[in-house]
Amino acid sequence: QVQLVESGGGLVQAGDSLTLSCTASGSTFRIYTMGWFRQAPGKERDLVAVISKTTDNTDYADSVEGRFTISRDNAKNTIYLQMSSLKSEDTAVYYCAAATFRTSYDGTWSSSTFYDYWGQGTQVTVSS
Repeated sequence: QVQLVESGGGLVQAGDSLTLSCTASGSTFRIYTMGWFRQAPGKERDLVAVISKTTDNTDYADSVEGRFTISRDNAKNTIYLQMSSLKSEDTAVYYCAAATFRTSYDGTWSSSTFYDYWGQGTQVTVSS
């Protein structure tokens, strides 16, 4: 089992910056990929950014490319999401996700179905 705990959400103004953190515990050696997804009211849970645990590979949603940066600290079992130039449309609950090594995966790493562990979510609200 893997447990994920997010922190760093809050209320900010448009144009501000904010950094989210997600720390994994438990069977962290099983983790293959981690990422951030977000879900606004009435909408689906969508990819924000993902990062491989073992390589420098990352992927971003088009809407955040150039504004958000995902990074990891394997020694701390933690990933970060540095968000800058925040917009009102970035308002959502942000979820940390982890995919463990498995024999098969449902979808690609940009799909929520690829991940088997989720954090409880942290609210990010951007006022305009």
